[in-house]
Amino acid sequence: MHHHSSEFLSRKYLVLTERLGIRYPILCATAGGPFTIDLAVAVAEAGGLGGLGVTRWPDELAKDRVRMIGARTSKPFAVGIILAILPSASRKLALVLEAGAPVVQFSWGTPTPEQVALVRSFGAKLSMQVTNLGGARQALDVGVDYIVCQGQEAGGHVQAQSSWLDTLAPILEIAGDTPVVVAGGLGDGKALRKVLLNGASGGIFGTRFVATRESCAIPEWKEQLTTAIAADTALTVCFDEGWPQSLHRVLRNETLNQWEASGSMPKGRRPGEGEVVANDGTNDILRYEATSPIVGMSGDPAETSMWAGIGVDAIHDIPPAGELVRRIWAECVGDSCSSLAPS
Repeated sequence: MHHHSSEFLSRKYLVLTERLGIRYPILCATAGGPFTIDLAVAVAEAGGLGGLGVTRWPDELAKDRVRMIGARTSKPFAVGIILAILPSASRKLALVLEAGAPVVQFSWGTPTPEQVALVRSFGAKLSMQVTNLGGARQALDVGVDYIVCQGQEAGGHVQAQSSWLDTLAPILEIAGDTPVVVAGGLGDGKALRKVLLNGASGGIFGTRFVATRESCAIPEWKEQLTTAIAADTALTVCFDEGWPQSLHRVLRNETLNQWEASGSMPKGRRPGEGEVVANDGTNDILRYEATSPIVGMSGDPAETSMWAGIGVDAIHDIPPAGELVRRIWAECVGDSCSSLAPS
């Protein structure tokens, strides 16, 4: 590693790590589904920013889960709220803040001034996922602590219309002192290094953390992530029951292949529509539902949406999440420069 680049890396990411109180500029995506309390705790304890999405959970359950993370680690973690799905997010927001959420990560929308004031009244940090210059301006107006720049490389629901490489530079030009982190297709430390060398202050890893011991993704999903290449993912609107017309990136499976073979028919004319493919113990899961296949489901959960970004290229194992955080950083800075890591 060249001397000048290591100096550059250290200067830029420290703004983020100091602001959030984390050791490494490695953030776990704030998603639901396979993202567990164990995973959030493991990432936080290892020096990254833990992450957990609470959008679809009942309010009281969301509150309990946030409290459980806080009971197990004093390190910071972020709680994710998708505003497009939850326009009236204020009650849930108040509950997770009361439960001690240190960081709130908004996506698919802009929080209201009241919601921002609520976050600040608890002394919590906030962030907003954006995908273009307009979104970045809104985030700066909101006064976020960091901006998330998502690219179409991402797994799961994709807010972006282009690669993060196309949007990062213009966003950095207006961001000033506000750190920008990249989400989308990051699978290892080399990807994080690329992000930092492009001027960002950190990276969000989603798919990579699904393939860890702490995630509750079904074994087939984890295994497929270790063998899949980027071309095995598809950017599609196939699994849109529960979130209509939303773009998402998934691993190819029989449901997707049959739907495409039918001519990607609209709702009402899709093959196998209305079929129950799995059950989570409470609810039947239908073929085209936007539902993560997690441990404990009966039936054939691998026919639901197995979210995956193009970072699968770099995923070859299913390690403990804490070990993974340290590995990503070591790969990012190179062994000779691991002294870069603040002690």
